[in-house]
Amino acid sequence: MNHYELTDEQWGQLAPLLPPQRPRTGRPSLDHRTVLNGILWIKRSGSAWRDLPERYGNWKTVSSRFYRWQHQGVWAYLFAQIQQQQDQQGAIDWEVHMIDSTIVRAHQSAAGAKKGMETKPSVGRRAASAPRST
Repeated sequence: MNHYELTDEQWGQLAPLLPPQRPRTGRPSLDHRTVLNGILWIKRSGSAWRDLPERYGNWKTVSSRFYRWQHQGVWAYLFAQIQQQQDQQGAIDWEVHMIDSTIVRAHQSAAGAKKGMETKPSVGRRAASAPRST
C-alpha cells in the first residue's frame, strides 16, 4: 500500500459518512475509496490533477468528485463528524491540538497588492505634513 492511501481503519471511519455510491445502472462509477486515495495523492504530492497515477482512475473523474463534494459541503461534514467522534472518545486534547497558521502555506499572490502597483501615502501622513501657513 502506498503511504498516501487510507488504511483499512481510516476507511472504516470514513465510509459510513460519505454520500451513497451511485447505483450500478449504466456506466459504473469509480469506488469512493479509490477516489479518496487519488485525492490524497494529489494533495500530499502537490501534483497537478493531470499527473494523477492511473491506479486512481481518470483524473477528470477524481477532480470532479473532489470539487462536487467541496460544493456540497461533504468535506466540512466529514471533518466535523470525525472531530466529534474523536472528541467523544477523548482522543482530542483541546489544549494541544490546533492549526498554526505559520505552517499553512499561502499562494505566492496571497501577499496582497498586485505586482507593479505604487503605494500611496496615507491620508494621515499627508495631513500631518501639510504646510500650516496663514
